Amino acid sequence: MSQRRPDPAVARAFLDANPEIRSIDLLIADGNGIVRGKRIEAGQLVKVFADGLCLPRSIFALDSCGHTVEATGLGFETGDADSICWPITDTLSLTGWRSGAEAQLLLAMEGEGGDAFFADPRVVLRGVLERFASLGLTPVVALELEFYLCDQAPDESGCPQPPRSPVTGQRETATQVYGMNELDDYAGLVEEITRIAHIQDVPASTAVSEYAPGQYEVNLSHLPDAVRAADHAVLLKRIVRRAAAGLDLEATFMAKPYAQQSGSGTHLHVSVLDRQGDNAFAGVDAAGSDTLRWAIGGLAATMGQVLALLAPNANSYRRFQPDSFVPLAPSWGYNNRTVALRIPAGDGHARRIEHRVAGADANPYLVGAAVLAGIHHGITRRIEPPPVIEGDASRHHGRELPASWLHAIEAFDAGDVMADYLGEDFKRVYSASRRHEHDSFAAVITPAEYDWYLRVV
Repeated sequence: MSQRRPDPAVARAFLDANPEIRSIDLLIADGNGIVRGKRIEAGQLVKVFADGLCLPRSIFALDSCGHTVEATGLGFETGDADSICWPITDTLSLTGWRSGAEAQLLLAMEGEGGDAFFADPRVVLRGVLERFASLGLTPVVALELEFYLCDQAPDESGCPQPPRSPVTGQRETATQVYGMNELDDYAGLVEEITRIAHIQDVPASTAVSEYAPGQYEVNLSHLPDAVRAADHAVLLKRIVRRAAAGLDLEATFMAKPYAQQSGSGTHLHVSVLDRQGDNAFAGVDAAGSDTLRWAIGGLAATMGQVLALLAPNANSYRRFQPDSFVPLAPSWGYNNRTVALRIPAGDGHARRIEHRVAGADANPYLVGAAVLAGIHHGITRRIEPPPVIEGDASRHHGRELPASWLHAIEAFDAGDVMADYLGEDFKRVYSASRRHEHDSFAAVITPAEYDWYLRVV
């Protein structure tokens, strides 16, 4: 899987059409989905298109704190070597920021012999998509991202707190799911997100108030290109943060910022088109096709193996609580938000799966890779799903997914399916990064430990 060389004429035309541009952000998402890169002067863009840009391979060996994990083999062991990164031409756009770089561009790293770099999550997702192409199938994907708005100032204990309404001046305390007053109060934020998304050609379609004070969700439109859909999710996170900061707010995609409130998720909707462009999940009735059933079977069979991709850090596992619309088992059902794999209501010709397990903190490329790998595994092996769930899934299933971060990493390591789809080398690097971050986090003594134990044990 080689990288396509960009045409410098594209850069020249873009600069000619936008002479006001002074600086450009060159961006690449690391293994955690955190955007990294460089800012260049506009005059350097043509050279980047012609010659590429060097960045260290260790970008894909970082933990969430930005430290290189040496166990990945991408740090000192290789002399912290660089690789050439090439522009992804169709991501070149204006930013719409009110300050900072006027334009931006996503990059892809080149590996040995001109091939795409194995540890780049975008490359991993592309590799999974090639499996569908060989079957004459095209996944159609949309992502929904939940997030919290927080006051820029923490509370007296140093913890985040909901913001004050721009309209009433009162701090948010109520849970008004789908509340229109809440959207009206933050109309300025929604308008700013919409404005910037339009400039960046990110198809943010709807916004809703969610299940906690200050919690919102923005939906992205369905695309027959899962990589581009994940690009949009990465860019949308940046858009939401910048829009919030412009209104003196902070936005967080942390999975569980408040212990007593709902967590934030990344919900992925997916259908599959056949060679004729028809929905392969649609059947003769509302139940859908055999292909839909096998896809669910594959997703259920692999869900435990990929949880470390869908819930990548310590805080991720605080989201998995009973009675919280966060699934604890590989369950599925029709028009049922308590299950992991929901078949939404609606026209059978639009039949799709909503995968509800990933946190908002997950890397969108790896969420896409994990979900699509599970679907492909199920379709090609005709895996039958578990029994369909009606009503509250927790009444039928206990906790069946790995219950902790370490157990999820161990299940990822032991899983026999994902190495084939994601690559052994990627799997090794990702696991080493997660184990290092787990061990580092476990070594931290928390304030609660002093409160609970210092004077009593």
